[in-house]
Amino acid sequence: MGNTDEQTQVRIEDEKVDLELVEYGGDNGQNVVRKADYSGVSEKTDPREIKLVRKLDMIIIPTLWVMYFCNYMDRNAITNGKLNTLTQDLNLHGNQYNTAISILFCGYLIGQLPSNMILTRVKPSLYMAGFTVTWSVVSGMMAIVKDYKGLLLTRFFLGFVEAPFYPGALYLLSIFYTKKEISLRIALFYTGNIAANAFCGLFAAAIFATLDGVHGLAGWRWLFIITGVVSFGIGLLSLVTLPNTPLTTWWLTEDERQLAHERIMRDTTEHAGTTSVWNGLKAAAKDYRMWLFCFNMNMQISAESFKNFFPSVIKTLGFNTTVTLALTCPPYVVACFVGAAMSWSSGKRNERTWHMIIGTFLDVVGFVMAAATTNIAVRYVGMVIFVSFSSAVNDICLGWAASTLGQTPEKKAVSMALINMLSNVSSVYTAYLWPSSDAPRYVIGMSSSAAFSVAVIAATWFTKVGLKRDNERIRRTAPETVVLYAY
Repeated sequence: MGNTDEQTQVRIEDEKVDLELVEYGGDNGQNVVRKADYSGVSEKTDPREIKLVRKLDMIIIPTLWVMYFCNYMDRNAITNGKLNTLTQDLNLHGNQYNTAISILFCGYLIGQLPSNMILTRVKPSLYMAGFTVTWSVVSGMMAIVKDYKGLLLTRFFLGFVEAPFYPGALYLLSIFYTKKEISLRIALFYTGNIAANAFCGLFAAAIFATLDGVHGLAGWRWLFIITGVVSFGIGLLSLVTLPNTPLTTWWLTEDERQLAHERIMRDTTEHAGTTSVWNGLKAAAKDYRMWLFCFNMNMQISAESFKNFFPSVIKTLGFNTTVTLALTCPPYVVACFVGAAMSWSSGKRNERTWHMIIGTFLDVVGFVMAAATTNIAVRYVGMVIFVSFSSAVNDICLGWAASTLGQTPEKKAVSMALINMLSNVSSVYTAYLWPSSDAPRYVIGMSSSAAFSVAVIAATWFTKVGLKRDNERIRRTAPETVVLYAY
């Protein structure tokens, strides 16, 4: 799109799905006609921009993907360790394992908001790579834990040093990709999480089968050692490949840097330049949309609490440890494809509301199937459904939040941190919804997740209503505005 002062005419009607013509003043006084949707967004046609986005995809997405894979592999190694001898070796009993799961998120929550406030004032590549190296060391230290107290301390600090990565990665994606692009990129990035859930079980099974007892170390200790070493190496490599900002990324040419910067400025609704980190915090706190997204994501993460217990849930199907770990893989593989397909469709159509509502409704169906019967086939299909669609809805919602709350870089960074932080509060208490005594159907956990999913549907609809009203306000008060809020 051209700049506002180059526009000769803009025609965007009230909420029309059909494309409207938007005319811009071109070179030599000639008008260039493009098609824009209800929010004023048009398809990319500039070959330079298409080439730039391809270059960003080839470097940013693989880097963040591998880092996220390691992040979740380190964090969730404990769930696979439980299937080895972790609980016996550390003499865990009662709810102590559940507490060890939830305490990670206490450290995780504390670190996120200040981290993203700092992120807008430092080099993201150095900052995020440094924390990756740090969390790999802390994760490796799990191998020397001797008792429950040591487990709690290590898990708390692991959460604290892992806190900067996920909200930081979301912020990085949001400053390089437009509202039509970001949901798919978040989905591709999120497959790192999904792949970790899918293949860590197989990875753990191989370690338990080959290294359990070697040099006097239990298999779960080897698991933490090996995952920590892998993450350490990835952290060092990411120093080179992680971007900073569109204008300061070393592997972009000068023209590419300028284009990367300008296209995000053009895509931002009610863009307000830059401000201080504290003003960014105030702006985020005063924006009702930020709180709607916080609630929505909190309900989604609450519904996804099964992830911390998925190997144990799969085990109730009645298979041995090796088969159980293998069966954790297919649902997450399917989730990769479902998430990418739904996010692509959402971005292509520039539509979020119905994608999220339909996906969340299917989540509810999956939870009901898994809880309503002891039939192995029905329960497993239900698990595949709720694993697949919960991840897809998560990706779309985060992309929606990033493209809605980006009036300033500082507000965007704070908003993404607050959304992720407050959504993960649920991980502290939902750990107690899946007691082992509730096996095999885990009715408490499954029914709670279904209820949380219904709340997601309600929050999604309220967000759409709010954004429609905001667009109407913009049309009344600033009719020259081209780019509106998407829903």
